[in-house]
Amino acid sequence: MTTRILAGLADATRLTRDGRVSEALATIRRTLATGASPAPAADEKRAPGALPPRPGVGAGAFGQGLSGLGGAAAWLNPQGTPAPGRAPAVPAGARFEERAFSGTAGRLGYKLYVPSGHGAQPMPLVVMLHGCTQSPDDFAAGTRMNELAEEHGFLVAYPAQTKAANASRCWNWFSAADQQRDRGEPALIAGVARQVMAEFTVADGRVYVAGLSAGGATAAIMGVLYPDLFAAVGVHSGLACGAARDLPSALSAMRGGASPVNLPRGGAAAPPTIIFHGDHDKTVHPANAALVASQVDAGAVAERDVQKGETPQGVRFTRRVEADRNGVPVLEHWVIHGLGHSWSGGSPAGSYTDARGPDASREMIRFFEHHRVASVRTGG
Repeated sequence: MTTRILAGLADATRLTRDGRVSEALATIRRTLATGASPAPAADEKRAPGALPPRPGVGAGAFGQGLSGLGGAAAWLNPQGTPAPGRAPAVPAGARFEERAFSGTAGRLGYKLYVPSGHGAQPMPLVVMLHGCTQSPDDFAAGTRMNELAEEHGFLVAYPAQTKAANASRCWNWFSAADQQRDRGEPALIAGVARQVMAEFTVADGRVYVAGLSAGGATAAIMGVLYPDLFAAVGVHSGLACGAARDLPSALSAMRGGASPVNLPRGGAAAPPTIIFHGDHDKTVHPANAALVASQVDAGAVAERDVQKGETPQGVRFTRRVEADRNGVPVLEHWVIHGLGHSWSGGSPAGSYTDARGPDASREMIRFFEHHRVASVRTGG
C-alpha cells in the first residue's frame, strides 16, 4: 500500500475520531477510487453502515489493502444496480400508502400497509427497517411481510432512510448520536410507530420492530432504547446495540471484532428477540448474532433447547431456543448454514433475499405473537 493511500486512511481515522464521520467517508471513497492523496471533503451528511457485498470493492493498492475486510468494505464505494423499486401488489380493500412523521429530531418518510380486513378491531403493528440501498417497496416485496399482514391481520410500517441522511440509504447504526433514546434516528423511528398508534387501533402492547443488516442493527438499538414501546425484536444479519460508536469500530464489528458491548446510557436489556444470520455472511460476521443474543434479558429463561433441521430445498439450519417457565420463547437464534448476507426465505422480487428458506418473516411473526410489552416489564 502506498504512502499516499496510508495517509488517506490516517486522515479518515482522524476525522472520524473528531466526530466528522461524513468527511471521513468522503476521504475514504476518494482514496478508494483514485489511490491518490485525499482532497478536501465534500459536504456529505453521514457515512453508511453495513451494506451487502457488491462487485468492484476498490481499485489499486487501496482496494488490495482493504481485501481483508471482505464484504464489510463494500459500502465504502457503493456501486452497482440500485435495489428494485417495484411495489408489491395490493389486494382489494388494502392500502399501501406514503406517509411522513415530523418531530424535534427531523422528518422521516415511511410507507404503511393497512390490510384489507382492517376495522375497529385492534391490530398489532410491525415496524420494518430496510437494509442499505433498499427502499420500503423493495423490502416489502423481498420479505413478503404485507402478505403475512393480510394473513394474520396486522399493520406494517416501513420507514425510509434518505440519501440526505446517508449516501447509501443505510440507517446510521454505528453513530453515537443515533444510539440515544429520543434523539436522532431512534426518535424518528419511534415517532413513526407512535403516529400509527395514534391514528389506528393498535393492539395494546403489540408493537414490534425488525430489520435486515443496517436495519437489523437499528432494530436491535430500538429494542434496547424502547422496551416500553416494542414488545419484541427481529434482527436479520445485524449487529448488537453499541457494537460500534464510529467508523473504525463499525468496520471492526462487521468483521467480527466486536467484544461484548455495554448497553448505552438510558438503555435496558433487550426485549424478547429472534435472530437470523447466515454462517456464510461475508458482510456482517456471524459472530455478531451472539452479541445480539447476549443483550436479551435472560432472567426469565427456564428452558434451553437446540434444534437442527432442513428445509425442503435442502438448506440446513440450527435453532437455539431459550424459553420462560411457561415454554414461551424469549430468545431464538437461527443459524442458516450456507446463507450469505440475505433475507432467509425471501422473495426474489426484492433485493438481498434467498428464497430457499427457512422463512424468516413467518418465523418472526410467529415469535412476535407470543409477546406484549406488559410481559417484558414483568418478566413473565
